[in-house]
Amino acid sequence: MARLLILRLLPPIIALVLLDQAVTWVVSYKLDTDEWQREDIFWLMVAGQALLIGLLVWVVIRAVHRSMASVEKLSEQIAQRSAQDLGRMEVHDLPTEFDQLLTHTNALFARLNDTFEAQRRFVGHAAHQLKTPLTGLKLESELMLAQPLTPDIRERAERIKNVTDRMIRLGTQLLLLARVDPEGRPQDHFVLLDLSEWTRTCGAEWLERAQACHIDLQLEAPEHPVWIEGDPILLRELLGNLIDNSIRYAKGAKRIRLIVTETPPTLSVEDDGCGISLADQSRVFDAFYRASDALEGGSGLGLALVREIARAHGAWWNLVSVPLLSGVKITVLFPGLRKGAQLNRLERLSQFQI
Repeated sequence: MARLLILRLLPPIIALVLLDQAVTWVVSYKLDTDEWQREDIFWLMVAGQALLIGLLVWVVIRAVHRSMASVEKLSEQIAQRSAQDLGRMEVHDLPTEFDQLLTHTNALFARLNDTFEAQRRFVGHAAHQLKTPLTGLKLESELMLAQPLTPDIRERAERIKNVTDRMIRLGTQLLLLARVDPEGRPQDHFVLLDLSEWTRTCGAEWLERAQACHIDLQLEAPEHPVWIEGDPILLRELLGNLIDNSIRYAKGAKRIRLIVTETPPTLSVEDDGCGISLADQSRVFDAFYRASDALEGGSGLGLALVREIARAHGAWWNLVSVPLLSGVKITVLFPGLRKGAQLNRLERLSQFQI
């Protein structure tokens, strides 16, 4: 930085010194100063020096500003980045010291990205490899349960089937978590969706299970289309996780409402169950976190997957429960027809999260 400033400042400083010498020579040799008072000469020199100092300050400020412009661009790039963005940063005309810092930072980003990518591949491959034997185990347990069995063997076979079902669901969720990673650009698979009709169709798939649990599944949606852009497979998993979460953990719930609104496009799932305690509300979206009073076994990935799918769609999510609401209401707000908005919109809206 010192070298850069010297190179930037030295030419204008030399020019100003030469200008001052030229003015002094003109005053000394070309002007008739016989009738001038000493005071006049003094004030003339003071004015000349003040002008020189002013020009020097202006040159210094302008040179420093130009020298730091590239550093400010680098600072803006860092400030605007999301936690998932580990791509290279490109800034030209950086000072030599900052250029080295940028090179080493980009190298660190590359190593971190390789590490995260290896983790994602491992999770995806492990989940995929687990699905085949687990599916076979589930089939074997179902075949066993179809035969006459003694009560103790039937109980054990049912336990095996239930555990297998949970493991298969866990593998599916892990595969989806790997898929919704922002670096994988899930928005490339987005299509135009009518949120009202899509919710009506996907919600109908849960009617039988809700009725089996004596829960009334209701839909409140506009009759006209509410358009969004999204991945139907990922959104189906998002809605399924929200409904499944309400059925499993909303103790005493008699009703689950699916609510679609138009301005802005939102999807809410609300139940009238026992709610979520204040201590758990800030953590239920964390992966593998389960509340201490959870009634049934689970992986703790359901709401974490909801968060990641919403994030991949550039959407904002919000949870309202006790004391504001007796049950739980989870809302996902979509950016509408703004494909590719992704995390920038999410970061702007997150400051309003309750």
